[in-house]
Amino acid sequence: MNDKELARFSERPMTLIRRTVGDREAILGKARRAGYTLANYAFPRRIEERLSNLQTLGYLGEMPNRTQMVFGAVDMFRFFIVPCADDYYRSKEITFGFHTLLRFLDDPASLMDPTGLMSHRDVIIGHLMQVTHADPIYDLQLLHAIPDGLEELERQIEQMIAGTHPRQESIGAIIEDPEYHGRLLEHVREFRANPSKCKPLLRENVANNPHFGEIAETFGDLPSAIGYFASLPGNPIEALIRVLRVREFPSSRQAAANDVHSDVDVPLGTDMQAA
Repeated sequence: MNDKELARFSERPMTLIRRTVGDREAILGKARRAGYTLANYAFPRRIEERLSNLQTLGYLGEMPNRTQMVFGAVDMFRFFIVPCADDYYRSKEITFGFHTLLRFLDDPASLMDPTGLMSHRDVIIGHLMQVTHADPIYDLQLLHAIPDGLEELERQIEQMIAGTHPRQESIGAIIEDPEYHGRLLEHVREFRANPSKCKPLLRENVANNPHFGEIAETFGDLPSAIGYFASLPGNPIEALIRVLRVREFPSSRQAAANDVHSDVDVPLGTDMQAA
């Protein structure tokens, strides 16, 4: 199968919208997953076991405070997720805005939690399958801390490839790369066999673009991303001023203070380079 044979390229926009909305049962499932995320935002203690597991696995040092998490997610979006995705979808002749709408209709919860820490296991899995990732390692590390998370991911990818997944219609209306699920399945199996030796599975516009490649070194895996968050100002006013001042991505070589995989010590609140 080539790209143009996929539903994303061969079906009308309204057909794709209907497929991603789904039936009553699908809508109820989306509501439950969204409710789970909202409940975790309201009661963060619900995810303490997950955070503890992430620390045990070596993915987290000391957690950033809420201000650092919020403004770190802002940087992740404005410096990496949005510009990198927009560049990729333009190369596929896909409108980024409409693609985002389809993702939202398929599972609103997948856009409610930029860090994934508050998300249900199946939201993370669905997100991995609906989006050709710049680098899936971050999400694999999240699932590693959830009991049976990686095993369930592998099982659901196998279902997608076999055409038997419960969300086959909706995810199939979004995905734009016919070979992505096959590559992802191999990647998951490699990660499960040895997480520390698993090589990145970089999307082509990250592998071939030094600018995105550098930013992916910060946001592409969980320890580096959380470490970056922890290096930001912890005071809301200072963090807001920084967002207004810093218009370009600070060099990823300014290592995050909280990155447990980094040998470089940078004090919290380091003044990043302004544009």
